[in-house]
Amino acid sequence: MNYYTPPGGLPVQETVMTDRAIFTTAYAVIPKGVMTDIVTSVFPGWDATRGWVLARPMTGFAETFAQTIMEVQPGGGSEMPEPDGEAQGAYFVVEGTLTIAMAGETHKLKPGGFAYLPPGAIYSVSNASTKRVVFHWIRKAYEPVPGLPAPQAIFSSDKTVAARHMANTDAWSTTRFMDPEDLSHDMHVTVVTFQPGGSIPFAETHVMEHGLYVLEGKGVYRLNGDWVEVEAGDFMWLRAFCPQACVAAGPDPFRYLLYKDVNRHPKLRLP
Repeated sequence: MNYYTPPGGLPVQETVMTDRAIFTTAYAVIPKGVMTDIVTSVFPGWDATRGWVLARPMTGFAETFAQTIMEVQPGGGSEMPEPDGEAQGAYFVVEGTLTIAMAGETHKLKPGGFAYLPPGAIYSVSNASTKRVVFHWIRKAYEPVPGLPAPQAIFSSDKTVAARHMANTDAWSTTRFMDPEDLSHDMHVTVVTFQPGGSIPFAETHVMEHGLYVLEGKGVYRLNGDWVEVEAGDFMWLRAFCPQACVAAGPDPFRYLLYKDVNRHPKLRLP
C-alpha cells in the first residue's frame, strides 16, 4: 500500500495554468497540484509543523468537520494538539512514523496507522524519527447523547483491519475503523477500496457529508450530475445530499479515505 502525500514546493514558471480544481454549491474538488507551499498554515501549539487545510465548517456548505493534511518535521509535534475541548479527532498516517502518547502508553503509527481520540482526551503527538511524518487529521465537535457514554480511544491500522465486501460484489469493500453498530460514535472514518472496474452502481443521495481523499489509484466520480476524473492526492468535499457515484479506472485499486457524520437525529433549529 502506497499512500500519496503532497510533496510541497511550487510549480515552475513555465507551467501552463490548467487544473481540475472546482468549487460548486454541492461539491468541491481540490486536486493534488494545488497543494503547494503558499497554501499551507502553521498552527498554535505545534512545533516544526505545517498543514494543508482541505475542509472546515462553512455555513451553507459542509458544516460538520475539518480535515487537514499535517506535515511534521523531525522533533516536531504538539503537547496539546486539540484546542477545542469538545472536539474529537481521527489521525491517519500516510508517510513516516507518528508517535501518540496517551494515558501512560506510547503508540507508533506507521503508514496506514489510524487513531481515534475522543473529546477531552489528553494526549501528545510527536515525530521522533529522522524523516518527516505526514498524516490526515479529521476533527468534529462531538454530539453527546444523554445516557450514552463517549467513545473510547482507538489505535488501529489499514493493514490489520479486515476489509468488508459490500453486498453481492468482491470489487467494492470498506475498511471500517469504528464499529458501525456503536451508537456512541457520531462520525465514521473508513478506507474505501474499488478493484479496477469496480463501481458504485447508483447515485448515492444522503444526509451524510463527506471528505474523500484519494490514497491510491484513479477513478471517475459522478458528483451532482458532473463526471470528474480524480487520482491519488486529490480531495473531494461533498455537502449533504450531493448525488455521488464512481467507477474505478486504471490498472490498480482505487482507494480513498472517507469521512461521514452518522448516528444522530437531524437538528431542527439553528445554533
